[in-house]
Amino acid sequence: MAKDLPPSDLSVVRRDVATAQGLPNAHYVDPVVFEEEKHAVLFANWAGLAVTSEVPEPGDAKPIEFLGIPLLLIRDKSGDVRVFQNICRHRGMILVSEPRKIEGAIRCPYHSWCYSTAGKLVSTPHVGGPGHNTHDAIVKEDLGLIEVRSHIWFNTVFINIDGQAAPFEEVHAGLLERWKDFDQPMYPGGPESHLTLRVKSNWKLAVENFCESYHLPWVHPGLNSYSRLEDHYNIAELGRYSGQGVTAYQQIKAEDGTVFPDFAGLDEFWNEGAEYIVVYPNVLLGAQREHCFSIVLQPNALSWTTEQIHLFYASDKTDAALRVENAARWKVVFDEDIWAVEGLQAGRFATEFDGGRFSPAMDNATHCFHDWIASQIEAHRAKSA
Repeated sequence: MAKDLPPSDLSVVRRDVATAQGLPNAHYVDPVVFEEEKHAVLFANWAGLAVTSEVPEPGDAKPIEFLGIPLLLIRDKSGDVRVFQNICRHRGMILVSEPRKIEGAIRCPYHSWCYSTAGKLVSTPHVGGPGHNTHDAIVKEDLGLIEVRSHIWFNTVFINIDGQAAPFEEVHAGLLERWKDFDQPMYPGGPESHLTLRVKSNWKLAVENFCESYHLPWVHPGLNSYSRLEDHYNIAELGRYSGQGVTAYQQIKAEDGTVFPDFAGLDEFWNEGAEYIVVYPNVLLGAQREHCFSIVLQPNALSWTTEQIHLFYASDKTDAALRVENAARWKVVFDEDIWAVEGLQAGRFATEFDGGRFSPAMDNATHCFHDWIASQIEAHRAKSA
C-alpha cells in the first residue's frame, strides 16, 4: 500500500447491514485505492477473465490484458483451455497480438523462440550463435511460458494471479452445490449471443447494481411488468457470493410457441425460478431453465469497465431467430443499467457522501459485497504491515 494513502476506516462498512455504511468515495475515485484493490481483491482471488467459447477449437488463442498484465487465453492441442502470460521468456516480447489459430507453435516475432500450445519451449534458433540452436545456459525445461493458475466453471475462466487463493472448489463449494443442476454442457449461441458494453464507472458499481432488484420498477419498467419486484428475493452467502432470485421466471416464446430446450434433470424449482449471482469479485452469472449467461467485468481503469456478456443454451440446436430475440431482450435490460451505474459513479465525487446506507430488507446482497471487499482489503493491509 502506498505510504501517502490514509487508510480508510472500513469498520463502519463491516457492521450489521442495518447500521453499516457503504465503501467510502475513495474506493471509486482514488487511483491509489484502485491500485490497492487491484492486489487485495482482484489479484488475490479467483477473478473472471473470459469464457471458454472465446477459444472454441484446439490451437485457438486470444490475447487479453487483465489490469495491465498481458495474458494469453489458449486452447491447447489436447483441448484444454489454459492461461499464460503473453510474453516470451527470452526478452519479454508479446507473443500473440491478436486472436488467431496457432497452426504449429507459438513463435515469438522478435527472435523466433517457439513454444507449444501447452507452454513448453521447443525451439531457440541461433541461441548459441549463428547456426547453433542450443546453448548450455539456456535450459528449455526451465523456460516454458509462465502459466497463470486457472479454473473453469459455468463455461467461465477464472484466474488467480498471485497463486495464493484456496482452491476454487473450496472457496465456492456452497455455490457449486447450490447450482449443481447446471453442472452440464452449455452451448454458446451465434454471434448475437455475445454482447460487449462499455461503462464509465468503477467495476464495483456494476456488481452492486447486479446484486439487487430494488431498482427494477424505475430502471427496468418493462422487465418489472413481467418479472416484478415482489417476485424477487435476496441471496447473500457472506464472504462468497450474493445476488437475487425470482420465483416467476417466464420462458421466452416465439409466436408459434417455440421455446428453447430445457437443461436436463433440473429440480422443479427451476420451472419458474431463476437466479442471478455475483461470483466475487467480478463475474455476474444468470441461471434459467433453458439458458444461462456469464458477464465478465473487465476493470480497465478506475472509472472504466467493459462488460463481456455471453449467453449459453442447453442445446447446440436452438432456434436462431429466437436466440436473436433473446439476446435483444437482454441487451435492453443491460443497456438500461448503464446510465444508472454511471450516475452512481458521478455521485461518488460528492464530497459529503459517506458511502450511503443499506436497506436491511432490500440491500442485503449489496452490503454482503461491500463487507467482502472490506474484508479483503483489511487482510491485505494486515499482511503488508
